[in-house]
Amino acid sequence: MAKIPGVASEAWEQREGAVVMSTVDSKGIPNTIYVTCVQKIADDTIVIADNKLHKTKANIHAGSKASLLYITKEKKAYQLKGSLDYQTAGPIYEDMKNRWLDKKYPGNAAVVLTVEEVYTGAEKLA
Repeated sequence: MAKIPGVASEAWEQREGAVVMSTVDSKGIPNTIYVTCVQKIADDTIVIADNKLHKTKANIHAGSKASLLYITKEKKAYQLKGSLDYQTAGPIYEDMKNRWLDKKYPGNAAVVLTVEEVYTGAEKLA
C-alpha cells in the first residue's frame, strides 16, 4: 500500500474529464474503460461505482489489479496502480450509495482500489 503523494493528490482534485481504468482478464487480455463516478476516500484508497462494469467486474473477480489514469487541466497525467476489492455491502458501499453517487445510477457495488504505486509519466512518485 502506498499513500498518494501531495502533488498527485492535488492533481486528483484538479483532474479534468473522466478517469481511465484498466484491468486484465484471466488470460492477460486488457480491458480499458472510462469511469466518471469515482471518489478518493483516503490517501491510499479510490472508490469506483459499478454502474455497468460487465467485463471489469469479471476481471476483478478473476483477481485483476488495476490502473487508473487521470489528467489535470494543465494536461499533466497521473497513474494510480493497485489491488481491487468488489464490495456490495459495508461502510464504503453505503457511503458511495448514500453520500456521493448520483441517485440516477444503480451503484451495483463499490470497487475499491488500494493504491500500491503512483506515477506521473515514467516517474514513480510512490
